[in-house]
Amino acid sequence: MGFLTLEGRVAIVTGAAQGIGFHAAKMMCKNGMRVALVDLKDEKLQKSSAELNALPGSAGTAPFVCDVSDEKAIEKTVNEIAAHFGGIDVLVNAAGILSATKISDIQKKEWDSVLGVNLGGTFFMVQKALPYLKQSKHPRVINISSVAGRMGGVENSMSYAASKGGICAITRGMARHLGPFHITVNAVCPGPTRTPIMDAYSEEAMRNLASKNFLGRVGESDDVAAGICYLASEEAGYVTGAMLDINGGFWIG
Repeated sequence: MGFLTLEGRVAIVTGAAQGIGFHAAKMMCKNGMRVALVDLKDEKLQKSSAELNALPGSAGTAPFVCDVSDEKAIEKTVNEIAAHFGGIDVLVNAAGILSATKISDIQKKEWDSVLGVNLGGTFFMVQKALPYLKQSKHPRVINISSVAGRMGGVENSMSYAASKGGICAITRGMARHLGPFHITVNAVCPGPTRTPIMDAYSEEAMRNLASKNFLGRVGESDDVAAGICYLASEEAGYVTGAMLDINGGFWIG
């Protein structure tokens, strides 16, 4: 990672208490970025922040508790982060909830909850961070979609697939609209990745998912974190509107 220019920049990472968000924040810290960790799980968030701050050479983190399905909470948190760090350069929207409910069983409450966190949270985080990103010299938005958003999913619910497909759509749209401000907007599309959110799946389901890509394994959080760091870097300044597939070939089928 030493060839990427990340040092001195400020990132917001949502869903940072664990999983992909945590590992992305960790990789950023180790490469000289200061990171605002955003999550709903207060105790877990505090522990994660302390762990990252203790890393040798860590540029430092600060925890911010926020429900990304709450627009007012997002606005308050983003303003607090900008005041604390003196600006915002990179936004990573990694907060998300997973559902595997069958089409016949999905209730509207669950549908609204998944779309509210995964898609609404992503959109409104960008909206509220936009005034600060416009002031950055190297502004980046990185949205975490999924292979499910590319091809409809396999073990996922339709609420999850719809939310992740929506992230791909708004990523392209935002790339177009925010390009004049030199803000790059990209999405990362992981395949099945071994994170706490995947605990909902049985070992049999995980083996089935692993068998569907070229490499015969599920991904690790660091696989995805490396792609996020590339898109956050100065070197990725000419990449926008892209869907970065980190899924072992799952997307191709």
